Amino acid sequence: MEKKRNTVEFLVRGDRALFSDPVTRVGGEKTSYYVPTYEALKGVLASVYWKPTIIWIIDAVRVMNVIQTASEGIRTKSYNGGNDLSIYTYLKNVCYQVSAHFVWNENRPELSADRDEHKHHNIARRMIERGGRRDIFLGARECHGQVEPCVFGEGTGAYDSVAELNLGYMFHGFTYADEAVRDAEKGHMSVRFHHVIMKKGIIEFPHPEEIPDKDRRILHEMSIKPFGVGLGNFLGINEFTPEEVSQ
Repeated sequence: MEKKRNTVEFLVRGDRALFSDPVTRVGGEKTSYYVPTYEALKGVLASVYWKPTIIWIIDAVRVMNVIQTASEGIRTKSYNGGNDLSIYTYLKNVCYQVSAHFVWNENRPELSADRDEHKHHNIARRMIERGGRRDIFLGARECHGQVEPCVFGEGTGAYDSVAELNLGYMFHGFTYADEAVRDAEKGHMSVRFHHVIMKKGIIEFPHPEEIPDKDRRILHEMSIKPFGVGLGNFLGINEFTPEEVSQ
């Protein structure tokens, strides 16, 4: 696996997690995939540090603990009024090493002045050391997580000796309108899927643009939220202290 010069590595853990296909999990029973999705890990990293200038690319995840599940009865609202009892199947005692890097969001040329790779990289590493800027969720809001720095590949993982495990066809992630590269997906929200194979505990994710058209679907039209200093919703790296942006 190629390591980029702006790669970040971190460990994320939690008592439970619920990684599922958001397209099909509206209401009723919910069952977690056995491993985290690309989109869930991207969400974790966005909670640690994100700016509209950058797009996080998740390169790989390493499963550190034995995969275990536990089911709970959850009282949910019924579409017909009142409450229903639904069964949610969570992963429990999860721990993952993650390797990721960022690229510039080329759909936001108005933020090009904020493209300082070293500063964004330094801030991201600082935020990982601090456990993130916002709360960390592992696939669902009731599943809280913690992050800390790590060296990807160090330590002993539960599946280091398992040569290969095919985990089937899984949800990969969303392509939001402001991240769309393909002409057909511009101005829309799309969804991607892929076949997941874990080798010696490591899943290497394909880059979103490596996923072929047959594994992508356009969901609906979507506008791009504008960001800018003049709009009062963007400060870039200027909101951080010199200590936070230094190496």
